[in-house]
Amino acid sequence: MVAALLGGLGLWLQWWWLIGVTAFLWLAFVAFFRDPLGRRPASAQPNDFTSPADGRISAVLPIDHHAAVDGPALVVRIFLSVLNVHVNRMPCAGTVVDVQHTPGRYLDARTEESAKVNESNLLRLRRADGLVIGVRQVSGAIARRIVCRAEPGAQFALGQRFGMIKFGSTTELILPRPDRARAHVQVGDRVVGGVTLLATLAGDRA
Repeated sequence: MVAALLGGLGLWLQWWWLIGVTAFLWLAFVAFFRDPLGRRPASAQPNDFTSPADGRISAVLPIDHHAAVDGPALVVRIFLSVLNVHVNRMPCAGTVVDVQHTPGRYLDARTEESAKVNESNLLRLRRADGLVIGVRQVSGAIARRIVCRAEPGAQFALGQRFGMIKFGSTTELILPRPDRARAHVQVGDRVVGGVTLLATLAGDRA
């Protein structure tokens, strides 16, 4: 609506620069909120986990304790630039246990500190076999709104959309039993949400 008004004003006043700027901003807006269809996961094996977001891997690290799994965990962190698709997708099928929102700061999402202190949304998902994993949405310096449509008790399929973070941000996949989890990505790799295989729990793949 705003773009149409500005474009109409530019046409009426013959301000071609305004029409050009309006068209550019409208295309940028449409590109940012794009939601590609027809994505298929690289694997649908029970113990495989696909990427919950588009972007670049910024960390793959085991930690001693994470609230999402109430114990040791493997965290795979994905940085989303403003050019990436920002729709978040489920890394596996399961039922939402709970969603915990934590207020915080808005540091640059490319920094290590941002993952610790920025506003975040932690979603815990229970698979049919009882395994609980976590997906965490973290805001950035530009991203000031986390969108999450998942509610406790809701069931999701592998790759199904559950939310987004508007503008540059971070999304994390949190798996239990890091000693049995094998990452298929490393820092710097580009990943595609709902498609790229991020990790596997040992014992189900060669």
